[in-house]
Amino acid sequence: MDDPSAIPPVQLSKRAARRLIQRAFVLAGRDRGVRQAFREARLTTAWNLEDWGFPFTLVLDRSKVQFDRCPAKKIDATFAWPSAEQFFEDVESGRMERVQHEGSHEWDRSFELLFTVFASALRGLLQNPVDENGDPLDLCLVVADPQGGNA
Repeated sequence: MDDPSAIPPVQLSKRAARRLIQRAFVLAGRDRGVRQAFREARLTTAWNLEDWGFPFTLVLDRSKVQFDRCPAKKIDATFAWPSAEQFFEDVESGRMERVQHEGSHEWDRSFELLFTVFASALRGLLQNPVDENGDPLDLCLVVADPQGGNA
């Protein structure tokens, strides 16, 4: 992040990070290439930032990408990062390099595309956190926690 006005991910509260991640997946789901890649898919995927205890579900149903905060019961694939720091490093690079992936590998190339588009959207939101109407997102920044986490 070379932009000095950009919000460093480590300063985001978990609530703010969740809102930005959800918004970035909504934006990624609107991408024509992503919709095309998943046009035949019916998948439920679990995603997790383990050190934050931050699981969420992405449902891919015939070109539609839906974000859900609740863990799903029947999972086709799981993507987990041991730490939020590693997740945001992958977002910065636009590649899923530090992820632990379990489950079906049939859709790996499509998930790489989804993550690349998602990462681009999230980087844009970190630089300019606004909603679809151009209104600023209400984000809470966190000052460093002595235990190394954030609330």
